[in-house]
Amino acid sequence: MGTTISKLDFIIAGTQKSGTSVLTYYLNQHPAIAMAHKEEAHLLVQPRRHFFDNEAMFASGNINYDLLHRDVAVTAQTLVTGTCTPVYTYWKPAMQRIHDYNPSIKLIILLRNPIDRAFSHWNMQRDRKLDSLNFLDAVKQEENRAREVYPLQLRKFSYVERGFYSEQMERVFRFFPHEQVLVIKFDDLRRDYRAATDRIVNFLGVPPFPRLKNREENVINYARPMTQSERAYLFSIFENDIGKLEKLLGWDCSDWKPS
Repeated sequence: MGTTISKLDFIIAGTQKSGTSVLTYYLNQHPAIAMAHKEEAHLLVQPRRHFFDNEAMFASGNINYDLLHRDVAVTAQTLVTGTCTPVYTYWKPAMQRIHDYNPSIKLIILLRNPIDRAFSHWNMQRDRKLDSLNFLDAVKQEENRAREVYPLQLRKFSYVERGFYSEQMERVFRFFPHEQVLVIKFDDLRRDYRAATDRIVNFLGVPPFPRLKNREENVINYARPMTQSERAYLFSIFENDIGKLEKLLGWDCSDWKPS
């Protein structure tokens, strides 16, 4: 591969609070993988990082794909290039835009128990002092907050909406064949990160990691543990969608159900 690229080879496309930061940390250690950004793609530095969810850019029609490639640190060892923006599975127009950019691109998607994902998301916003509501109050207020930004999707406070994975994965498979999509459980990545990363490098077609350091990424001190009543309430919201996801992916998500 030369020092410039015309297309990215893969995107870590989802989902937020599901291990995408630590996965980016792992992939940055591989000599054959060049990531476009050393960290997740944050909205504050768009359009280079938040690209396919940049509504203003796509509305204007002035789409400069070179922005995606500008800071890819390609070396003589580089075999594949990628980036990480975990909003893409959630952001409805993103998959078609990614397909229009590169229909052969590979997608890596991490999915976490949507109940735990929602609670982690709320804790992140609380830690950033962006949400003063209690967890269940924030969940119940989500529809009202969504109406305030309509017709755009809710970003900061989409605790529940981001966890409806079956619709998101159906949209992914509408544009990309299954062989171009690798879906991994967050718990599998945490339980055995070496096995998970072995699956990923095999999917990307690069050699095994010569060595791999582990560390926790984006660790947030929770205000408190989730209560059993909160977990039961969230499960009542997600139960049907979890069932659809199990059929779609052939997964067993019994570990996502309250004990």
